[in-house]
Amino acid sequence: MKVCMAQINTMVGDIDGNTRRVLEVCRGQASAGTELVVFPELTLTGYPPEDLLLRDDVVLLTASAVQSLCRDLPPEVAVIVGYPRREGAHLYNSAGVILNGELIAQYDKQCLPNYQVFDEKRYFERGIEPCVFLLHGLTLGLTICEDIWHPEPVVAAKDAGAQALININASPFHRGKSTERAELVSGRARLHELPILYVNQVGGQDELIFDGGSFAVNAEGEVLARAVEFEESNFEVSLDADGRLLPAEKASPMSDLEAVWQALVTGMRDYVNKNGFPGVVLGLSGGIDSAVTLAVAVDALGPQRVEAVMMPFRYTASISIEDAEEEARLLGVRFSNLSIEPLYEAFMKTLAPEFAGLAPNITEENLQARCRGVLLMSISNKKNLLVLTTGNKSELAVGYSTLYGDMAGGFDVLKDCPKMLVYALARYRNSLGPCIPERVITRPPSAELAPDQKDEDSLPSYDILDQIIERYVEMDASKDDIIAAGFSAEDVHRVVRLVDLNEYKRRQAPVGIRISRRAFGRDRRYPITWAWRPPQ
Repeated sequence: MKVCMAQINTMVGDIDGNTRRVLEVCRGQASAGTELVVFPELTLTGYPPEDLLLRDDVVLLTASAVQSLCRDLPPEVAVIVGYPRREGAHLYNSAGVILNGELIAQYDKQCLPNYQVFDEKRYFERGIEPCVFLLHGLTLGLTICEDIWHPEPVVAAKDAGAQALININASPFHRGKSTERAELVSGRARLHELPILYVNQVGGQDELIFDGGSFAVNAEGEVLARAVEFEESNFEVSLDADGRLLPAEKASPMSDLEAVWQALVTGMRDYVNKNGFPGVVLGLSGGIDSAVTLAVAVDALGPQRVEAVMMPFRYTASISIEDAEEEARLLGVRFSNLSIEPLYEAFMKTLAPEFAGLAPNITEENLQARCRGVLLMSISNKKNLLVLTTGNKSELAVGYSTLYGDMAGGFDVLKDCPKMLVYALARYRNSLGPCIPERVITRPPSAELAPDQKDEDSLPSYDILDQIIERYVEMDASKDDIIAAGFSAEDVHRVVRLVDLNEYKRRQAPVGIRISRRAFGRDRRYPITWAWRPPQ
């Protein structure tokens, strides 16, 4: 039996468009002799639909779409598709099997994830019964995403007679996730002596990135087929008459840096395109963060849809201007140089009565960043371009950024990338073709908001800072645990204090791409106003 694992990129809320995509794929596969086409979790609504699921009209439209698929799908091909399904007062995360114009089987997801970025218990009731169906002499079992991470749904399908198991997914990317999936599914297959077909969606949805990488393992747990990552794919595998999986194409897994880069590119492309922006604009400072952001934007959208603006001030080093110009030239983007000096002076003149008798402080530094934010947002309004901010996870963690200044914008590519990863990504991208001058990578980082300013004047070195942030933010380690791991108490107390104090800034930061197990955003939810602090 020829099975197509349809690794597609859906659009949340576009029920009509997603349904047309299902029909398009199935018609093509039917003409190629495919007997079963399998789509990802919640195909018809896209994933995650979030509170769209609370709208009765969305659920009704989805039910209508299932009926239209029964009517319009090629009768000779069986199709598995995911959708939300209402029964009485309850809503289920379901998958249906359609053949010859009929819904011949239906399954409700049994294990509802409610951790990290998932909150399915907010919307769905859990299913109870296993689902098996007969197709061309084979009894196939059906599960959905989280079900495969727990033994009970697999056992139930096997006990119901399944000779092979199909698991449909909307499994988001984080570093190392593809290896975790393969090891988990291989273990399930070995334990229960079942071939498993794992179908995952691909594409970006706000901060979540879905990497595809659909694969199939035999009953011995060997991965015999694997689709490419971060690309749509109608990937074909075959089961013999006894349900044994036959070898097929097997794409090589990506390296860590390659996968992160593709996640950033995919997230950028889909956020811009799905929201209808003609292009993007960003401030190009001559520093490492804006250089990497520019390269991601060009790889995602092409140089003709990217504009870069250098906005120098009296503290901007000449090499910063030179490097920004070189980056723009190497990547072929439109580049402009707009000094913020006159804007800054006008603001200071207007504010002079308010500042009289008060010594200069960080206010003057923040004002420079806010002048730049005004310019970028004005260009955005005039040209309908999305403003990209360029802050990284290290800066966002400790508040090393300016509200309504360098945080002003609509999308932050590097939001979940620690500073040391940004350096590694710069070197990785240069290995594909030169685009970031070497001295941008080797220069000590600086915001250039004051004379001879360096980031490490205000922060621990980034190699230390990133490790403390990883332990405190991603692993929920206590200060004592972090100090016991060998970090100085002074650094730990300082960093933890900054992380806690700057939640109000992060809550106002633009959406950005999630590439870690615990990103700022829907992953990590702390109050802004709170009295508790870790003990000193």
